[in-house]
Amino acid sequence: MNRNTHICLVGLMGSGKTTIGRQIAKRMGRDCVDSDHEIVARTGVDIPTIFEIEGEAGFRRREARILAEIIQRNGSPIVLATGGGAVLAEENRRLLRANGWVVYLDVSPRFLWARTRQDHNRPLLQVENPLACLEALYAARDTLYRESAHFVIKGGATTAPALAQTLLKEFNQRCRQST
Repeated sequence: MNRNTHICLVGLMGSGKTTIGRQIAKRMGRDCVDSDHEIVARTGVDIPTIFEIEGEAGFRRREARILAEIIQRNGSPIVLATGGGAVLAEENRRLLRANGWVVYLDVSPRFLWARTRQDHNRPLLQVENPLACLEALYAARDTLYRESAHFVIKGGATTAPALAQTLLKEFNQRCRQST
């Protein structure tokens, strides 16, 4: 691993991937790319509309194409905030792990529920019991996040700037150890 390695953040929706990614990118002088925002920008419609028209499977196909393009495009290294379900596809997990330093922001479902309960832009949470949905998503995806990650950090208990600082310190330490 070297300083030109992409930093890829994975975790459930609302875990802080974009917020922390922006903090890290700013401190490193990198661009922060949010794969969900990239999908919206390219399609011209919001994610709930894509889910409504194409279903989750259609969205996941778009997500896989976008991730591959983002990761493999030439240029400076970036900080990538993935969508919460990006790890569902084995190819995405392999791509992220092979082309970046992958960090899993592990945040409890209860904390995520408190953070996302008013957000109507999250199609998977537009159900009778969003907390139960988050608990089920966590149970189903936690192993995949861990399998993808080079580093796991507990989120939710501290501020985004503090988490960003911890991650930068860990990244720099790993870069020094690789040389």
